[in-house]
Amino acid sequence: MYHYNDFDRAFLNERNAQFRAQVERRVAGNLTEDEFKPLRLMNGLYLQLHAYMLRVAIPYGTLSGAQMRRLGDVAAKYDKGYGHFTTRQNIQYNWPKLSDVPDILDSLGEVGLHAIQTSGNTIRNVTADHFAGAAKDEIEDPRPVAELLRQWSTDHPEFQFLPRKFKIAITGSPNDRAVTKAHDIGLRMVRNEAGEPGFEVIVGGGLGRTPMVGKVLRAFLPKADLLPYCEAVVSVWNTLGRRDNKYKARIKITVHENGIEKISELVEERFNTLRPQFSGVDQELLADIEAHFQPPVWEASDNGVFDAAYATDPVFQSWVDTNITDHKRDDHAIVSVSLKAHGDTPGDATTEQMHLLADIARDHAYDELRISHEQNVILPHVKKSDLPAIFKALKAAGLGTANIGLASDIIACPGMDYCALATARSIPVAQQIANRVQELGVEHDIGALKIKISGCINACGHHHVGHIGILGLDRAGVENYQITLGGDGTETAAVGERAGPGFAYDAIVPAIERLVLGYLDLRTDPAETFLAAYRRLGAAPFKALLYPEDAKHAA
Repeated sequence: MYHYNDFDRAFLNERNAQFRAQVERRVAGNLTEDEFKPLRLMNGLYLQLHAYMLRVAIPYGTLSGAQMRRLGDVAAKYDKGYGHFTTRQNIQYNWPKLSDVPDILDSLGEVGLHAIQTSGNTIRNVTADHFAGAAKDEIEDPRPVAELLRQWSTDHPEFQFLPRKFKIAITGSPNDRAVTKAHDIGLRMVRNEAGEPGFEVIVGGGLGRTPMVGKVLRAFLPKADLLPYCEAVVSVWNTLGRRDNKYKARIKITVHENGIEKISELVEERFNTLRPQFSGVDQELLADIEAHFQPPVWEASDNGVFDAAYATDPVFQSWVDTNITDHKRDDHAIVSVSLKAHGDTPGDATTEQMHLLADIARDHAYDELRISHEQNVILPHVKKSDLPAIFKALKAAGLGTANIGLASDIIACPGMDYCALATARSIPVAQQIANRVQELGVEHDIGALKIKISGCINACGHHHVGHIGILGLDRAGVENYQITLGGDGTETAAVGERAGPGFAYDAIVPAIERLVLGYLDLRTDPAETFLAAYRRLGAAPFKALLYPEDAKHAA
């Protein structure tokens, strides 16, 4: 992983010192809240429903054990003993005191973490495939390119006051685990006819009040052209993007209003101007970054230990079948640690859990962790012989739930429990759904199912790309939950279709129960997933499950 050099450390120390002075002026009353707001947002500090919230970047989702331990330390010293991992591969602290924030940022800076551009109309934290560097299906590790994009976009003088926020996601695999088609720029590594790696460039994706699947801007872009091409894209949008209406300011609206052909023409024109200005320094920088991302020195694994545990322990076997993914080395595995124990808040981790994960990474995972956009933690490189011991430790800490990719592995935004923008609760709905599928004992029979919940139209819970999406709204002061069906965040991305009228708070969980139990009767093969059944049958039979009275009257 990337390690800060003297320049990085000096830059971060100067930036933190600058913000410390701004906080001191605010506390002293020399800055009004309106004057302070743009300054704090540039440093990831929000004013939420009950308190300030600090959003810390985890660039492309990669952490060392020491960094994870420090995140836990901050939660214990400055918050209420936990942090919340988000769909942007960030961590949020929901209860810091304003006067403590400079000390928090200094503490994080000591281990190479920051909160720069986790808010504001800038290029936000660049996200990546959470299996990057370990996946069996990967063409190349995309994280060096993600780090290059991070360095390029941080304090970029042209891109600090964009029309709206701008998000980039990257994957090195043909199987998209980074939701690239729902981003302002999505980068998906592909090979050309000569076998050379490059990127399919997708532009204009996004969720929120106007969800759109991104369009292909370039089918193949050589790696050497990536930085000037991305700069061209953002530069064109910065010129064209609407500043008269924030709801129409995102690049997806710009692409929609102008057409992909016109955008392509303008980007190519701008790229042709910019490309000669990139004299190769960017490639020298990339080569230096790539040297930080060499694979670990692999240790041998005695797979007999793993095989024996798998054959004799059904609980361990269930966890392996659900939470373990093939590694590019046959004697290693990728471990997905669920932060979705039934009834818990999705994405939350306590100080003790973060410290344990740091210890496991140090002792068993080459000191590497990842945060997924699905709000779980990944141990990317684990010897199979270590899996039984890791599972035992995780289980004792409440981290051994075998539900990755299943109905209780729910993405949920903080909703009205924390967020000032939310119009409905998200967390309690997610908890109740998870508890109900556990009570029914059908979660593993249901199989792969992506349920995603947002507490407002901004769609921080990615509900539009959930197989089952839930959107909480305010209807005349009463919480109302809309359901969308058939969404998909992979390489076959799709925006879910609204099923019909919304449900009251006390009716949403029974509606989801009817839906998932009814799906078990609708499918023709136990291997047919919910999404596959929906695509085969269409919406009608699923709507009949949700609205049985309507189906009865129609009959």
